[in-house]
Amino acid sequence: MRNFKNYSLIIAAGCLWGTIGLFVKLLEQAGSSSEYTTFLRMFFAFVMLLVITLIRDGAGAFKTDRGTLISCILLGFVSMSLNNLFYARAVSSLGMSLAAALLYSAPIFTSIESRILFKEHIGKNKITAIALSALGCVLAATGGNFSSVQVSGIGILFGVGAAFAYSTQNIFGRLATNKTSAFVVSTYQFMFASIFTLLVGRPFSTVADPLDPKILMYGALFALIPTTIAYLLYFSGVKGITESSKVPVMAAMELVVATILGIVVFREDFSVISIAGALLILVSIAIMSRGGEEKNGDPE
Repeated sequence: MRNFKNYSLIIAAGCLWGTIGLFVKLLEQAGSSSEYTTFLRMFFAFVMLLVITLIRDGAGAFKTDRGTLISCILLGFVSMSLNNLFYARAVSSLGMSLAAALLYSAPIFTSIESRILFKEHIGKNKITAIALSALGCVLAATGGNFSSVQVSGIGILFGVGAAFAYSTQNIFGRLATNKTSAFVVSTYQFMFASIFTLLVGRPFSTVADPLDPKILMYGALFALIPTTIAYLLYFSGVKGITESSKVPVMAAMELVVATILGIVVFREDFSVISIAGALLILVSIAIMSRGGEEKNGDPE
């Protein structure tokens, strides 16, 4: 398969993102707040990427054109910070089940954006894969249990907003990596995300001891594994794919890993529906990976 390597990089990134819940729980148990956890993830990732990029490519690598810089700013503010902010508000207003269901409508937004911006064809295979992925994500995230759903107009707006913000990551990432490396794009993304999170979340006022060694250690690991490494893999894969609408379906592997970790590590209740959802995600990835790249707008 011509794009096997690129697809594999995105799927690998999704697998690493699936460990996010593990680090969030560890940080929560250590006494960190959600605001401080988010800030540590963004800031430590920025520092790590800055050092790696300087050693690898030198300071000159950060000289880029205005369009790329704007895409990186949008990645940090919209795709990262607003996504996290909106999703947290949606969970607070709607509960985890409905918020997760709304978040994983992101591939629909990505398909529409890709059609408008890049004139991508949306064929039957793609529609089927997106539908299966969306359904699989909802089932895997909720186990089919919506008993705790709280209907709230503002909550639904936040949930849809989180899905839209998440969907833009593929668009802005593709634009940003056209002329520069994944290392530079990731560094800029987390720099801007750190600034936004610091200004809006006021993270240092939300924890008793911001310099607690255990919190800082878990924060550094959180920034390294499902953040720095994951985003380098993700942007390296995105750079070689011309159909942005395929990306979020591949990245949905995140929820498969999260479901497995929930059962194995945290001894969460075994749900046949959650497993069925994870299998649907795998099927959607297989269908999407079979669709050939478009040529001159021809159907897949």
